[in-house]
Amino acid sequence: MRKMIVLGAAALLTSFIKPPIRWVAIGDSITYLNDHTDETGGRLKKGYLSRVTELLPNVQYVNQGHNGWTSRGIARAIDKLGIPEADVYTVFLGTNDWWSGDRVGKWADYERGTGDTTVYGSFRVIVNKIRSLNNSARVVLITPMPRTDFVYINDAHNNAYGSYKPKAGQTLEQVVDAIRDIGRREHFTVIDLYHDHRFALRHLVRFKRLKDPATGAYKDYGYPEYTKIPWSPSDDYPYPPEAMDMTYDGLHPSDKGDSAIAGELVKVF
Repeated sequence: MRKMIVLGAAALLTSFIKPPIRWVAIGDSITYLNDHTDETGGRLKKGYLSRVTELLPNVQYVNQGHNGWTSRGIARAIDKLGIPEADVYTVFLGTNDWWSGDRVGKWADYERGTGDTTVYGSFRVIVNKIRSLNNSARVVLITPMPRTDFVYINDAHNNAYGSYKPKAGQTLEQVVDAIRDIGRREHFTVIDLYHDHRFALRHLVRFKRLKDPATGAYKDYGYPEYTKIPWSPSDDYPYPPEAMDMTYDGLHPSDKGDSAIAGELVKVF
């Protein structure tokens, strides 16, 4: 009888243990920084991957985030990256495509597999690779979130204006629309951060600290006022810690931003 009770208890316990979920996160610096928080000037304590696995211990991630890469860069190197077989693949790309001026293209580029010359074509290369690894894997596409004026915390000469205006004749929303279109036609789950009100431009930073053009004294300006005031790499860094909101530098999510992203992914898992 005692043996039967022990076996029954073991069977009951086993029924509550969730099987491990293998997750590969393909992305750019937003994903990369999860495992390189030392490169954030102490602004980021925990990225979205770690936050997901902290909440869901049965999820095991592989970080395939590549700093500064576009979907074209991932597509061209896809067979050299060592991407493993997994149960879930997330693809979080697009913001660098927009800033680099890569052409969005059209659905026909994806449908016909025309290669990495457009965002549509590059995503097809990535999806083909995922399917070759595990054709039954779940694919989750994460759109870029809006971005405001970016200034790299470790090098002020690395900076870029925000998505409030086009770059190379394209808007960031056009990239987002392409990713959503792929998700809809392929029946992939899409986490649309671009249209998430929490990531609206006014919420990305609390302010930007700039020199008042009239007096030369530093002053804190909110959005959209700061977009009309010049800034130079020789000026003080415009985003002190108290300026952080959903991002810490205008582009990369803060702990608050990564927590929001992780929350959306937890719903999916």
